[in-house]
Amino acid sequence: MSAVRRCEFRSVLCAVLMVAMGPMLWPDTTFCSEERRIIDMAGRMMTIPQKVDRVICSGSGCLRLLTYLKAHDRIVAVDSIEIKGSPIDARPYAIANPQFKNYPLFGEFRGHDNPELIAGLHPQPQVIFKTFAGRGQDPDHLQAKTGIPVIVLEYGNLTYGREQLDRALRLMADVMGKTGRAEEVISLFNTLEQDLMRRTHDIPRDQRPSCYVGGLGQAGPHGFQSTEPSFAPFVFTHAKNVAAPSPGEKPLSHATVAKEKIVFWNPDLIFLDVSTMRLGSGASALDQLRTDPAYRDLSAVRKGDVFGLFPYNSYNQNFEAVFANAYYVGKILYPERFTDVQPLAKAEEISTILNGSPAFETLNKQFEGLAFSRIRIE
Repeated sequence: MSAVRRCEFRSVLCAVLMVAMGPMLWPDTTFCSEERRIIDMAGRMMTIPQKVDRVICSGSGCLRLLTYLKAHDRIVAVDSIEIKGSPIDARPYAIANPQFKNYPLFGEFRGHDNPELIAGLHPQPQVIFKTFAGRGQDPDHLQAKTGIPVIVLEYGNLTYGREQLDRALRLMADVMGKTGRAEEVISLFNTLEQDLMRRTHDIPRDQRPSCYVGGLGQAGPHGFQSTEPSFAPFVFTHAKNVAAPSPGEKPLSHATVAKEKIVFWNPDLIFLDVSTMRLGSGASALDQLRTDPAYRDLSAVRKGDVFGLFPYNSYNQNFEAVFANAYYVGKILYPERFTDVQPLAKAEEISTILNGSPAFETLNKQFEGLAFSRIRIE
């Protein structure tokens, strides 16, 4: 009998026994309280164990959220990205927790779970968390095949998707008995955002340099035309993002803009997501700035005002990197407002709180120290 059916059977049996035996059974309700019901972020109601000690995390960023909640020691297996990784690993949560590589495999990354591998796990997970339910294995199909409750989460982001992010953290924490920790993480995000906003909100618009971030990763590395109109480090520092959506336009998490637009915008400052360096020789955003005559004529390139940022996306958004980058952007744009901030130290502080240990110095070594530095174009 599957775990889901066992839960439902015991719940019905418990109700029948309580009616039949009356107060005789009521003093000891352990049997009756082994399960509970929850509603996931897809609106699906399911029965789960009252106490969850064994889980797996399916989909982009799912294990990152569990790590933030300090419940990552309860996983029993991982997907392929945790074991194989990539020649350059740009995920701080994984760098801080190298033990993930030693767990059994339950499927391929991006939600392509293998029900047979999951069925063969020992011990068995009691719950499967799943982000991006539309990718890979369908949650209902996976649940039917494994007999294990599949809880759908929406990953969200730190700007227009903040409500979804907070809900995901709270739902995951509720399942894992980590509600206090969820509030700590949410409070940290609020505190960091408010601090950045406070430092920069009163700067007159005509004193804010125009900025562009290029080379943003999105399901892999990209070149200079890859950007984010709703780039959180620019939002939090009130930066003048030349690629920002116009008033009334829908926020966008990614855009590939025409070269002609970038040349027309001619931003005062350029930031490069160093994940672009994972592209082959000649294809990275840095190589494009060095070799394309149109880009070489940009004023920021001519003046040497090109700066490196830590990878924004790597198996979904690195939220610790988002805030770390925001402090570095603020320090570059308005140094007098960030005299008390050492960006790399701030980054490691945030990583330690969220991931259990520092990660950014190790990460930066993989990118030849380009993050949080002025990048030479010549």
